[in-house]
Amino acid sequence: MKPITAVFFGRSGSGKGTQAELLIKKLKELDPANRVVYVETGAELRKMKANGTHTAKLTAEIMDKGGLMPASIPIWAWSNLLMSEVATGKEHMVFDGVARRADEAPILDQALQFYAREKPSIVFLDVPVPEVTDRLLKRGRHDDKHEKIAERLRWFETDVMPSVHYFKKSPTCRFLEIDGHQTVEKVHADILKALGL
Repeated sequence: MKPITAVFFGRSGSGKGTQAELLIKKLKELDPANRVVYVETGAELRKMKANGTHTAKLTAEIMDKGGLMPASIPIWAWSNLLMSEVATGKEHMVFDGVARRADEAPILDQALQFYAREKPSIVFLDVPVPEVTDRLLKRGRHDDKHEKIAERLRWFETDVMPSVHYFKKSPTCRFLEIDGHQTVEKVHADILKALGL
């Protein structure tokens, strides 16, 4: 099976993490001989926070305040993971939480070209703001309050959408816009169909 590369984008509450996990499960079923490398920047930064270094301390301060990391830190996190986890080049790759600013997008694009990922799929889960707001309020995490949610959604429009537009125009990628305002199962089915699985 040809290696699949899927990079998930979407507003908070759009279901990126859920859909990434469902895709990983499906890829493992379809191609048990090859590993799936899951690049989830937030998880890598949380691991780094715990290592006790000065960088970890500074990272923790920014993360705990909900601030924006300098681009070098998330780029280091996912680059380091790729360098350690891609052993043969036959692995499938699933990304969540990468290239969340316009200056990071070309670097991810170059990295995918370096790893010879032919036409990686940029999966944009489109869910309207009122719907994601409702989902986040129902989720009920400590930071899922109206003001914090509105702040995260504003940040998505100002910082992440330029990155999404970069990939939409990139001739090296396939841009897949998926209607995320459906059941989890229907969104998953639409993603599989768009990926040709």
